[in-house]
Amino acid sequence: MARNRFEQVDELQPDAINLTLIDRGETQVGIVHCPKTAAADLMATDLTSEEVPALQALAAAVQLANSKKIPIVVIDPGRVWKSEWGDLWRYEEDE
Repeated sequence: MARNRFEQVDELQPDAINLTLIDRGETQVGIVHCPKTAAADLMATDLTSEEVPALQALAAAVQLANSKKIPIVVIDPGRVWKSEWGDLWRYEEDE
């Protein structure tokens, strides 16, 4: 079975569901943010979740992405991502 792949970015993207992962020391949390611009025809306002456990945030982001047909990007400055969640990759422009 193919593993899920998620693009890693450094800042919020206006055309995607943004999963921000945060290392709080003893715990890792996530915030799901979906700007209205990602699905203006489906959403009247931006959507931002509360902080929840990281894996729960990932599950919520995937569920939202599947229901709205919007891509997910991951912002992970603290390296919270776990390999069992899927492959995290970064777009590199050809020079």
